[in-house]
Amino acid sequence: MLNAEAIFRQMPTLETRRLLLRPLCLEDAKDMYDYACDPLVSRYVPWETHRSIEDSYAYLNSAVEDQQAGKPCSWAVVSKAENRMVGTAGYVWWQPEHSKAEIGYVLARRLWGQGLTSEAVKTIIDFGFTRMELNRIEARCIEENIASAKVMEKCGMTREGRMRDYLKIKGTFCTYLFYSILRREWEEML
Repeated sequence: MLNAEAIFRQMPTLETRRLLLRPLCLEDAKDMYDYACDPLVSRYVPWETHRSIEDSYAYLNSAVEDQQAGKPCSWAVVSKAENRMVGTAGYVWWQPEHSKAEIGYVLARRLWGQGLTSEAVKTIIDFGFTRMELNRIEARCIEENIASAKVMEKCGMTREGRMRDYLKIKGTFCTYLFYSILRREWEEML
């Protein structure tokens, strides 16, 4: 039987052509702050722009605790070219009993438009279907976040719907787009 907790407690490093996805650590605080302090990076996400490096440490402390507890969490996205952490990608939640989970991701603005987010997302989708034995992987974005919707579509996800005023983010009700990919669809792309 699948040991769900062990998967995230012992997160492997995943490698793509241009990226390493490895477990987050407290030493990532400076690199995280470098992109998370950018209001354009945090524009469409539920978390606030990091105002100090302490905000990045607080996030990383929580992420490391989640990993040690075996809870779904994100990998540090490391650019091989820069040899530094430039974002995160991973699992927001997981329901092993239903074989489904949700992913999320963020990348430093200076690297937008190069296909790196899609490269990371495809890798965590592969991990979900192979290691987590998922049948369904979900993702969502605020409707105005066209770039995120394009990433999901590029990774083979299908738009399933639109929910008006779904969440109140930073004081504003936001409409969300919902996407998913099923195991059989992923297998067809192999």
